[in-house]
Order: sequence, then structure tokens, then C-alpha cells
Amino acid sequence: MKVHRDGLGTIAVICLAILLICGSIAIFVDCLFVQIVAGIVFLVPLAFLPYFFRVPKRNCIDEDGTITSSADGKVVIIKKVYEPEYLKREALQVSVFMSFFNVHVNFYPSSGKITYYKYHPGKYLMAFKPKASEENERTSIAMRCKCGSEILFRQIAGTFARRIVCYAKVGEDVIGGDQCGLIKFGSRVDIFLPVDAEVCVQIGDKVKACETVIARLR
Repeated sequence: MKVHRDGLGTIAVICLAILLICGSIAIFVDCLFVQIVAGIVFLVPLAFLPYFFRVPKRNCIDEDGTITSSADGKVVIIKKVYEPEYLKREALQVSVFMSFFNVHVNFYPSSGKITYYKYHPGKYLMAFKPKASEENERTSIAMRCKCGSEILFRQIAGTFARRIVCYAKVGEDVIGGDQCGLIKFGSRVDIFLPVDAEVCVQIGDKVKACETVIARLR
């Protein structure tokens, strides 16, 4: 299993903290039962830490006009909205909620050129709340797809995910399915599409990054 490079620092910090706690308990708590329970409670979850930062192998779909999911998770929002930050027009919003156990890595939904990028500091509301898209810590990335249409997608932090990593750079040509960053410990990704796009998913659908077609642009 490949572990994402931006997860290594987090894993190291958590490992050190847990080892210090367990070491302190072993030294200062003179009770074998408590020591064993503490070891189970803290050390067993430690073994699963790399799993949260795994990088999956995917058969990426990268076709002109096809938008794939940027994240693993569940579709929680499909609606027409006004996107005021960059597109400044009505758009179709498709939101994917990433649970604590989903892959945390995010991917470009299509090939094209990055036309806009901005990081927004913010709150840490529950990611499934509608206001999270506007009030939480987030990044906004716009890209002009090869078919000529422009889309925007956001990485949104949640209550547990308080660290967003994004590799997008304005002017850069990117390939659909390449890594664009990650949201540590899950959260949400919003994609804003042209209003005439054909949405290919429904609310409640489980999607896989790179492989699930979210929409087709007309």
C-alpha cells in the first residue's frame, strides 16, 4: 500500500504523541491492567494510521467533456446555485462527502488548464452542512477543460479535517486523474458545472475518484 507523502508528517506526529502517552502510563501508572488497556486503546489504532493516507490505484477516465469525481465518498448535494467567487454565474453544484474512512487524496476531475486558485481560511463546521461551502476552510480551483468549458471545484475542510493540501497552480496544464491534493481525515468536495451539463449521479450515490463519471459537458 502506497502512503501519500503529505500524510507522513501527520503520521509521525501522531505516532510520537501516542508513544509519549503510552510511555508515561507505563512509567507513572503502577497497574498492569491499566497499562495493557492503554496499549490496546492507543497502539492498535496506530497500526491503521497509514490506511487513512493511502493512495489508491485507479483506472482513470479522461475523455473530453467528461467530469469524474475528485474524491471517494457519497453524493450529498445536487442543485442549481449562483457561484459568486469566480464563475459569477449560475452553475450546477455536485457535492461529495468524504467520510473519515474514505481515501483522503483528491484528483483533478478533467484535463485542462488551471485558471484560478485561492485558499480561504475559515471555520470547521460539519462538512455536510450547506454553509460549509462558504464558511469553512477551503480551496477554490477553476480550470478550463479541453472542451472549452470552465468548471470550479472546492476542497472543503470539516470538523475533523483541519488541513487541506492543494497542488494547483494558475496557468498549469493538468491531466484528469492526477493528484491535486488531499484533505486530511476526509471532508467534502464541491464541483460547479455549466447549467447545461448532464449530471450522471444522484444524491446518495457512492462514487470513486477518477472512475465515477459525475457529469458530461455539452
